[in-house]
Amino acid sequence: MYKDDEWSLEFISYIREGESDLAGRAETWEMAIGLQDVDGLKPSKYLIETAKEHIEGNINLKEVETRINDYYKVLNGRNVEEINNTEEADKVSVRITKILSENSFNFSPTELLNIHKRLFDEIYKEAGKIRDYNFTKKEWILNGDTVIYAPFDTIRLALQYDFELEKNFSYKNLTLEESINHLCHFTSNIWQIHPFCEGNTRTTAVFIIKYLNTFGFNLNNEVFAKNSWYFRNSLVRANYKKFEKNIFEDISFLQKFFYNLLTNTNYKLKNRFTHIDYVKHLSDENINYKNYNLEEQAIINIIKNNKDVKQEEIARSINKSLRTVKTIMREMQNKGLIARKNGRRNGEWIVL
Repeated sequence: MYKDDEWSLEFISYIREGESDLAGRAETWEMAIGLQDVDGLKPSKYLIETAKEHIEGNINLKEVETRINDYYKVLNGRNVEEINNTEEADKVSVRITKILSENSFNFSPTELLNIHKRLFDEIYKEAGKIRDYNFTKKEWILNGDTVIYAPFDTIRLALQYDFELEKNFSYKNLTLEESINHLCHFTSNIWQIHPFCEGNTRTTAVFIIKYLNTFGFNLNNEVFAKNSWYFRNSLVRANYKKFEKNIFEDISFLQKFFYNLLTNTNYKLKNRFTHIDYVKHLSDENINYKNYNLEEQAIINIIKNNKDVKQEEIARSINKSLRTVKTIMREMQNKGLIARKNGRRNGEWIVL
């Protein structure tokens, strides 16, 4: 079993120097394994070696899954300690990688439940099922206090309400700041409902990643890979208030996380910052929001990843018509956000 994030060193060469397909697979694995940290879980060395074979194209994900399942069948009864320490991390990492590699997605509470079922089937007895009892969780960043989660008998209605609001919400003409603020509130609301007995943060993360992919975003996978615990702490602070101590819901931590995720910015995401006793210093960073919207940011991310990208490809990525994309990109050129170098036919896009 690895300690801390030692396992991530195994993927660095693929991400920094590999071909685009190899780098993409390595980043997905890095994100999937990194998300296990929210529950203090670490991968086995066998998973990392198997993941590397998949990244290199030697085996497919179905074979990865078979190998990992067989590995723990062999270990069963022989190495209880390793099973207890790594089995959940390994199996859930494979399943997250599989889900994130698929193009299918349905924006609904049913999809959220389905993701939980796929992630934790045969790991949690109640996988894919809504919890039927109330609970609290002591949080170290709250000095042992807890967030108030939704009562179990209101979960279905609460999910339906939040999903319906989001489904009918339009991001059109919103600034990037307004869009990120809204995404933060939607994410924190789902998490606060805490529909499941276990695995809520990982399920929420996978769902949000899939949702953001429908916007056409090339996400900065390293943000989840390196900061999954910060992501959870941010959700805690976004849903915690204590009037007598003058503490109120604070979404600023989650805003920085999303801003790094969507724009490849590098605001410091330190867990100690989220503690209710942390005293903010003058050197602490405030978000410097850019003067463009969510669609424009998605296009900027695509161009940064591929300067030769065609507008037809961008249209498919962000689920817009070619005419709409041409209009958006013309306006972006007028704003000085992007430029076309060396002509229309053989040129390339440049982010200004």
